[in-house]
Amino acid sequence: MNSLQDSLSENVTNNYFGFANLPNQAHRKYAKKGFQFTLMVVGEAGLGKSTLINSLFLTKLYKNRKENEIPSIDKLYKKIEIVEQNTEVEEKGVKLKLTIVDALNYGEAIDSKDSIDPIVKYIDDQFEKYLDYENGLNRRNTVDTRVHCCFYFISPIGYGLKPLDIEFLKQLSSKVNIIPIIAKADSLTKDEKEKLKKRILDELNHHQITIYTVPDCDSDEDPYFLRQMNEIKEAIPFAICSSVDKIEINGKMSLGRQYPYGTVDIMNSEHSDFLKLRSMLVSLMQDLREITIDLHYENFRTARLANGHNGNDTQSISNSFYEDEKDKMLREKENQLKKMQEMLEKMQMEMKLKNESQMAN
Repeated sequence: MNSLQDSLSENVTNNYFGFANLPNQAHRKYAKKGFQFTLMVVGEAGLGKSTLINSLFLTKLYKNRKENEIPSIDKLYKKIEIVEQNTEVEEKGVKLKLTIVDALNYGEAIDSKDSIDPIVKYIDDQFEKYLDYENGLNRRNTVDTRVHCCFYFISPIGYGLKPLDIEFLKQLSSKVNIIPIIAKADSLTKDEKEKLKKRILDELNHHQITIYTVPDCDSDEDPYFLRQMNEIKEAIPFAICSSVDKIEINGKMSLGRQYPYGTVDIMNSEHSDFLKLRSMLVSLMQDLREITIDLHYENFRTARLANGHNGNDTQSISNSFYEDEKDKMLREKENQLKKMQEMLEKMQMEMKLKNESQMAN
């Protein structure tokens, strides 16, 4: 006890209160509680979504997924299936409760609308669920299932964004942090990668589509961190080649792919933006969470409250919609009847004038 008093007395004497320990307190609290992060992956089959997730988090979330599986004709008529997978990653005492949300059968239906609507609904449903928690009594045990980030996979084959890509990004950019990823970058030369990146950025700008942007750093930041953030900014959209296979490259073990014409090292920035993507996810994970909370969710919540509804009023929103539609139909019917009445009166007047003219002659 005396040692504690002596320590406090010494701090006061040295004009030191102890606020510098607050980050350590926060670290201990969150390390014990754990962080929650939800990542959605969207893209056509065969673009390496499962391989990227497994190599990013060094897990085996997709144990039974067949890579490069050829889609069957039956998938053209299958609906989107939203699949959630949960895992817990621990590093130096810090726990990350990770949820991966996968949209199976995306882009394989005949009608592209069937590919986008279920994903939009899923994201809105998570906002709705969180709003219900906020309006409930037991808010201490709130479970955050909101989607914090979406990896959108773009095919390297072709000339930029497809119509489905553009439509998806337009609808989702205001609801979730989107990070575009050029898949299977090892199928492109260095010049082709740079041209494709520029083309995608030009198309995003042309269609006024907003994606996640790396926040600006303060000038007094660590030089290494500043350089790292600048490299990440310049790399977007990320051209990714991923692998879970360990191979020997120049006498060292790394993750990569062995081809007859050479070896691809995913840890080599000349071959893949894999390390830059992972650095962005680790360094800016909290920023992705904050933007989700302060921007995307707040926009959703504001719209709900502005309409006089809360999370429990989903049915009343639906009823209100159908009532408005019903009133609209009734008004249209009334206008049609009014026009028919006017036409009938006009015809009667013309017949009356015609009869009067004939009688006068």
